[in-house]
Amino acid sequence: MGSPAFAVPALETLLAAGHDIAMVYTQPARPAGRGGRLRPSRVAETAMARGLPLATPARLKGNQEEWARFAALDLEAAAVAAYGLILPPEILSAPRLGCLNIHASLLPRWRGAAPVAAAILAGDERTGITIMQMDAGLDTGPILLQEAMPIRPDATAGALTAALGEAGARLIVRALATWPPARPQPAEGATYAKRLSRADGRLNWSLPAALLARQVRAFDPWPGSFCEIGETRLKILKAEVAAGDGEAGILLDAYFTVACGEGALRLIEVQPAGRPRMDGAAFLRGHRVAPGERLS
Repeated sequence: MGSPAFAVPALETLLAAGHDIAMVYTQPARPAGRGGRLRPSRVAETAMARGLPLATPARLKGNQEEWARFAALDLEAAAVAAYGLILPPEILSAPRLGCLNIHASLLPRWRGAAPVAAAILAGDERTGITIMQMDAGLDTGPILLQEAMPIRPDATAGALTAALGEAGARLIVRALATWPPARPQPAEGATYAKRLSRADGRLNWSLPAALLARQVRAFDPWPGSFCEIGETRLKILKAEVAAGDGEAGILLDAYFTVACGEGALRLIEVQPAGRPRMDGAAFLRGHRVAPGERLS
């Protein structure tokens, strides 16, 4: 049970280990691209390429028909990785050994929807994978396995998520092979990673430059970080903390250094709407933007 690219290594590795995949559950196809054509999830693409049976219910809550279908699969266990739907008790209790979740954090830190982005944004030095026995709570179930992973200073959410997906694939196969004893999550230290929206990507220049630099990495590739200069919206692809001081949001120099609430941020690589990505300083030269202008 999974949807994005993060879940694909687990599916592939379970197949390679000889597990019988009775059904693949994933999110329904969504409109994508400029044409709005329906695109299946990455897990759906993999399942179809492998000839695996596929289920794409829009909801599970209150869906008694899907509960019956799931129970009829007569499962030993369900492996869940960023599926995107809350599993009701009728689904959680159907497999004989329950549902195991591949969660991209070291629980109980960063329960919730966007744990990788939250870890980078907070400046954590490490994160990891937790294999958890699912219960009715939000990522509150007992832990079977954990594996830590350092967060590099230049790590983006996209690159870190990919690495965690590979680690999660290894751990779910190990968990199903050895079924280690579950231990309750610690009572203290729980934090929550909220679901992100596109609006979260706007850079707030009143914040410290170090936090904004982490935001650019944490929100890459989604929802992305952006700002406006004049009438041009810019997606910020790469940025770093730089020397400089001034009123928050003011362009300080020709190298695209912007004053923040604390310190300054240099926009190294940007992408104007509808245009290719480009060097930040080259954008300023091409648009004749001078120091002293304000970004919003």
